[in-house]
Amino acid sequence: MMPTPFDPTYSAATGRARVADIARTAGVSTATVDRVLNQRPGVRAATMQKVLKAAAALDYLPEADLYKAMQPRPMRLVFLLPPQSNRFMQMLGDYIAFAEDQLAPFNVKCKCHHIEGFNPSVLAKRLLHYGRQADGVAFMALEHPLVREAVNTLVAEGIHVVTLISDLSNSRRAAYVGMDNRAAGRTAGYLLGRFLGNPKTPMKIAMIAGSLSYRGHEEREMGFLHVLEEMFPHLQVVGLREGHDDADTNYKQARTLLEQHPDLAGMYNIGGASDGVGRALKESGREQKTVFIGHGLTPDTRGLLIDGTMDAILTQHPQNMILNCVRIFGNLRERREALAGVEAVRISVILRENLP
Repeated sequence: MMPTPFDPTYSAATGRARVADIARTAGVSTATVDRVLNQRPGVRAATMQKVLKAAAALDYLPEADLYKAMQPRPMRLVFLLPPQSNRFMQMLGDYIAFAEDQLAPFNVKCKCHHIEGFNPSVLAKRLLHYGRQADGVAFMALEHPLVREAVNTLVAEGIHVVTLISDLSNSRRAAYVGMDNRAAGRTAGYLLGRFLGNPKTPMKIAMIAGSLSYRGHEEREMGFLHVLEEMFPHLQVVGLREGHDDADTNYKQARTLLEQHPDLAGMYNIGGASDGVGRALKESGREQKTVFIGHGLTPDTRGLLIDGTMDAILTQHPQNMILNCVRIFGNLRERREALAGVEAVRISVILRENLP
């Protein structure tokens, strides 16, 4: 049987160079040569280049095998997202699962896990568990000391961390990928105020958040309220509820608000699962009377836009967000600035008349 090209005895019978010859030429041990040629970890990039140059100079490997050996091991990336009950998160996860061909040029292997997103203790444990199996982890952060400590622990262990959609303050994460949430909240407030006009009498509006433990949701709320105070003081916020991005919970919260305030003029869903709010509006007969602004263009929210239940959607492109994460991890692998060549995520405002 023909020995493999990386076998130290391969060239003994042919008179060609041996692993020992490569080691001597490169000034390293035979064990280091073995690790490089078999793509095992633990060798510095500069040393790897010396070994490969020596192998090429001694004509040890066929060109195709040498090229293969020169390629770094694929970077193992893990994406941790909230449960698939959030349709936008499901779309993100689906893209990661089916984008292998598009991500191949980046030399990465991506996995996605949908985990409990509203319990900081569970999130921190899952972050450490999955992060230690990877070279990099991207996740939707909760603003909590347990989560911050888990991130800092992973970074101290050499694992890159990127926050996605919602950021984490005072942590050692490498970068944040997502829209400017404060600007998104301000945009939602501006749209709602303009849609409602400027009547002489006060008007009631309400908000539903996934969780204000998400920094992103908190920032959207702040931006929204600041715009109302600055430009639309006649709009009175009569309630802020948390729905944990769950359609059934959002439905119950919206129904309660509508029963308490039958004249509710506007609704802003800060998080996901807008289909639950839409169901409540329809059952209450308010779908054409209450201005409804939400986030995330999904099949459900698309339908709500078309039938007029929703008036506007603020969204970010799932594909661009994942590609931005991959580019950032690539930059970190190559020791470049994390955001080099990475474009900021833009807020898209989608109405029924400009649906893509």
